[in-house]
Amino acid sequence: MIKITNLTKTFGDKKVLEDLNCNIKTGSIYGLIGANGAGKSTLLRIIMGIFNKDSGIVEIDGKILEDNEELKQKLAFVPDDLYFFKNYTLKDMILFYSNLYKNFDKEYAFSLAEKLKLPQNQKVNTFSKGMKRQTALICAISTNADYIFFDETFDGVDPVVRKFLKKVIADQMQKKETTIIMTSHNLRELEDFCDNLGLLYKGGILFESEIDSLKTNMFKIQISLKKDFSEKDFQNFNVLSFKKSGSVATVILKGDREGYEKILNDMNPVILDFLPLTLEEIFIYEMEVLGYEFNEIV
Repeated sequence: MIKITNLTKTFGDKKVLEDLNCNIKTGSIYGLIGANGAGKSTLLRIIMGIFNKDSGIVEIDGKILEDNEELKQKLAFVPDDLYFFKNYTLKDMILFYSNLYKNFDKEYAFSLAEKLKLPQNQKVNTFSKGMKRQTALICAISTNADYIFFDETFDGVDPVVRKFLKKVIADQMQKKETTIIMTSHNLRELEDFCDNLGLLYKGGILFESEIDSLKTNMFKIQISLKKDFSEKDFQNFNVLSFKKSGSVATVILKGDREGYEKILNDMNPVILDFLPLTLEEIFIYEMEVLGYEFNEIV
């Protein structure tokens, strides 16, 4: 488990993180979203020990990272701005990682490279953006680290390869109970993959929740009644949005679906359809409740 308490980091006159608090459960896939410049990369680099914090506490499995080589072996990181040694081939990178991490699985790394059709004896700096990202991902996954951090995980990777790599990451998590932390400014990229999400805004975690909890507590209906009706007819519900076009209303509700469904059926509706909400729609309405414009945050 990663526990972050009152974390603050300043660069010059700019306070990037301020009294940030966050708990990331062991064995989860945690998505960290936020606009560009929100501090996502800074947070990951502090957890990794690359940046020093100004104040606060970062604990990993109840331990502090500083000068703890055993704990550092449990962490792997794929940054947004990838770097490779000038003359290193993919094969050289795999061997380099194998010297850094005692549990590195060379055979697995080479097999992933083969499946992705990456040339093992070609210099990585001659690779395309997507191929460089794939190289970094397979090296990180093959470390068998307990915690793997991916910054803008699939940037430059085409949809087919992205689907394959998501499966590889999911398999790794199940095999070792690896905790995965992924950042993105694109909520849709994380929605079908992560089980927990945190929204970083103005240096802190503004909103944090399990995705399953979000999706079961909020839903959309389309409804039409025999009589003329308005939003006042739904005063016993927790209504987040009410829009009516002609005789049909589209309503976003928050609460117990099963209980609400019984009350709605008692209204003898002509039409009553329950429609799925995307995670982006859910976040938009959650932010409105908190008094924020979602599109200004992400």
